Amino acid sequence: MTGPAAPATATTPPPPPGPQAGARPAPWVRTRLRAAPLTTLLAAALAFVTVLLSAALPRTLDRSADRALRSFLQDRGAGATSVLVTSPAQDAAQSPEGLDSALATLLARTGPGYGIAPSGPVHGSRSLKPRSLDNPELARPEGVAPVLYLMHLRKAEEHVRLVEGRWPSGGTSGGPVPVALPQKTAQTLGAKVGTVLRTSSGTPDEVDAEVVGLYTANDEADVYWTELPCPTHACPRFTLKKLPEMYWEAAALVGPDALERIGRWGGQAEEFWRLPVDVGALRADQLPSVERQIAGYMAGRTAAELARDTDRPRLRIGSGLPALLTQARARQAAAAPLAAIGPAGLAGVALVLFCLAGALTADRREAELRLLHARGGSRRAILLRLLGEGAVTVLPAAGLATALAVQLLPTPRWTATVLAASAASLFALLAFPVRAAVVLSARRGPRPRRRPAGELLVLAVTAAAVFEVRRRGVAPAGEGVDPLLVAAPLLLALCGGLVLARLVPALVGALAWVAGRRSGLVGFLGLARAARGTGSRRRPSVLPVVALLLAITTAGFGAAVLATVDSARIEVARVNVGGDAQVTAPYGEILPETLLKAAAALPGVRLSVPVWTDDDAFVFGTEQGSTKVRVVVADPVAYAELARAVGWGEFDPARLAAGGAGAPVPALFSRDFARLAGPGPHELRLDDAGPLPVKGAGVVEGTPALPGVGGSFVVLPAGPATAKIAQTTHPNRWFALGSPARAALDELVRAAPKGPTSEGWAVHTSADENARLASDPLRRSAGRLFWASVAGAGGLALLAVLLTMVRAAPERAALLARLRTMGLRPRQGVAVILTEALPQALAAALGGALVAAAAVALLGPAVELSALVGSRSHTGVRLTVWPVLTQALILAGLVAAALIAEAALTGRRQITTELRAGDQR
Repeated sequence: MTGPAAPATATTPPPPPGPQAGARPAPWVRTRLRAAPLTTLLAAALAFVTVLLSAALPRTLDRSADRALRSFLQDRGAGATSVLVTSPAQDAAQSPEGLDSALATLLARTGPGYGIAPSGPVHGSRSLKPRSLDNPELARPEGVAPVLYLMHLRKAEEHVRLVEGRWPSGGTSGGPVPVALPQKTAQTLGAKVGTVLRTSSGTPDEVDAEVVGLYTANDEADVYWTELPCPTHACPRFTLKKLPEMYWEAAALVGPDALERIGRWGGQAEEFWRLPVDVGALRADQLPSVERQIAGYMAGRTAAELARDTDRPRLRIGSGLPALLTQARARQAAAAPLAAIGPAGLAGVALVLFCLAGALTADRREAELRLLHARGGSRRAILLRLLGEGAVTVLPAAGLATALAVQLLPTPRWTATVLAASAASLFALLAFPVRAAVVLSARRGPRPRRRPAGELLVLAVTAAAVFEVRRRGVAPAGEGVDPLLVAAPLLLALCGGLVLARLVPALVGALAWVAGRRSGLVGFLGLARAARGTGSRRRPSVLPVVALLLAITTAGFGAAVLATVDSARIEVARVNVGGDAQVTAPYGEILPETLLKAAAALPGVRLSVPVWTDDDAFVFGTEQGSTKVRVVVADPVAYAELARAVGWGEFDPARLAAGGAGAPVPALFSRDFARLAGPGPHELRLDDAGPLPVKGAGVVEGTPALPGVGGSFVVLPAGPATAKIAQTTHPNRWFALGSPARAALDELVRAAPKGPTSEGWAVHTSADENARLASDPLRRSAGRLFWASVAGAGGLALLAVLLTMVRAAPERAALLARLRTMGLRPRQGVAVILTEALPQALAAALGGALVAAAAVALLGPAVELSALVGSRSHTGVRLTVWPVLTQALILAGLVAAALIAEAALTGRRQITTELRAGDQR
């Protein structure tokens, strides 16, 4: 294909196709390329850019999908993405070699769609239950004895460093089992090398353990320690009582000689093999296959063969990876329609640009083509020569662009890249020959109804698409790209372009009539040319307007989607946190009064709400007799304001106003609990404080103190009505509205007096939660792809406007040259150019903004945003003026700047050239 360029030279056109007597005709392609080198270069550049974008888009989508998948799985941790194989310890003699042999068998049956992570498998044997240690010298923070697991881990020496003593060995006969403790565990419990850890199970299988060595982990965050019970330090645990008591839980390593004694320690030993899947090598396009392979590994014939080959009939295989892969596929499918809007707009603008370039080139060379046809050249032969001419220009540029995209964006998938690059190359190659075929077709009588019929057809298709999207919504989750949702904004833009093509000439013509009645030539001349158009058709081309409308509509609709996602994500972050900030005490502890006062006094805090919650309460008098509920106790007024600001669980604080003495305490019931509560009367029981009569005062969907929690809960007012339950007067959670600094809250928590352990204290802010939600690679890649597509579509639309201006330049230069001889000043000539070009561009920008707003209003309610927001049940795009208007203003400004630059740089030069060369038309 060849793009528009300067007017054809005055040289004699090449001879028509066919043999010539007495002389060999000059090669067609070489002659044409030499006659218009600038046109050839521009055509190659256009093909290169469009093919590069076409080839890069699918590769970008593939890479983004792979990154999002791997990040999603890595965030779930090695435990969730591993295959865990377990078996009760064999009754026969156990040995490390047996564990290793079973591991080799298990590894041999993995794959081929997935592999084992470079960190390698983890296997060994462990006690299923811990034993209580009776040594009086060991730490007992609240009077509860510590408990200890025994484990044997293969290759543990590669992940730890022995700091004191020796590695455990021996212990096959009677006497204490030699064990190695983590150094941090020994310091916490008060044990040392040589300490004999006493147990008393009350059974003949009593066994003690002797600490023979202390070790420290090379890296406590190493995935090697995943899902093992406290392998590097002691862990605080709490008893399951109404008043929980803290105790220490620990683990110790035993040598291979003591494998058989692990079962006596914990009642039963369990052999395990954890096979971490290499999520960094998984590909989004292979998820269904990988999911089937892992499911087949876990159950069915493969699992039965593994149990037989490992000689472990009670072998169990489990993994959470298949469920995660299903979830990842659903996320990708949900985000696919939104991610496709930008590339679809870019493809539409590129298609319009090819059509425009072909039309302008055919318009410029129409006389030449008709002359060749009149001199005996068949239409078929001329079109074949035009195809050859375009092939020499387009195909090398397309091949180079495809190779560059492959080199810059490596990915193992090729099909989509080749198809997209081939489609773009085909459009670039055929645009001019197809238009030339139309030009060379036999002229027929006028068909005044053909254009209105086509426009009505486009309007009907657009209306049907919009109606269908609004009727059924987007495609169900998991269906992938919804063609209607992607096509509907583009169809609306096309309709807007057709409407503008009808309205703009009439409006500009009216303005030209008004300008003609006033003094001055510049305004009338520019507006008259804008209303009339250029070329043989003598009416403005609709294609530049359609290109601008497609670019602005796509940008405006997508910007509105992203703006809605941002605002919805802020709301979700506040709901997840329960406000703008939250401080939570560990289970069983309370927030000190000094911390509550200091937090309320922090700069930026507008509202401070101390809250007491409990997850282990019962309400009696329900339809089931009694129902377990969660309890929230807070000041009604402050808590109501918090719920109103968060937008979750709003209520009137007057509903929680306490009655007289002896009256039941008013309570808000969750919707789930209200269905079970029955008519009452109801009594709430917490610990041993006695029953508390409560009555339902309202029903709420949720509450800020329990974000994302369904089920049964009740909200009670803090004050005298609930003071009989002593613990409710000591808050264990604190919520705030405003903008308190995270660092200040962390400092308050560090300085606050704490109980036996400093673990479990948590600080959350809505800003951090919003940043976490926004960091999802799936959302980031969708945003980057959209803005890259918008930039590409805007550039191509700008190029369409400039091509139209360049095509009209020769005729405009001739007119201005004549007017120059009659006294038109150079500055007035530039003004004529701007007056001619700007009305159409500004009308397209305004029309694009209106069409984008219409697209949001018509299609927005059906768009599902949950995949991009990070929370369920977020449907609908909100129409906000600024994101849509911003895109229209930016593109309008770029078009205006380009037109001004083109007029200033080339307008005077063309006029001067025309004056020197004379009128050759």
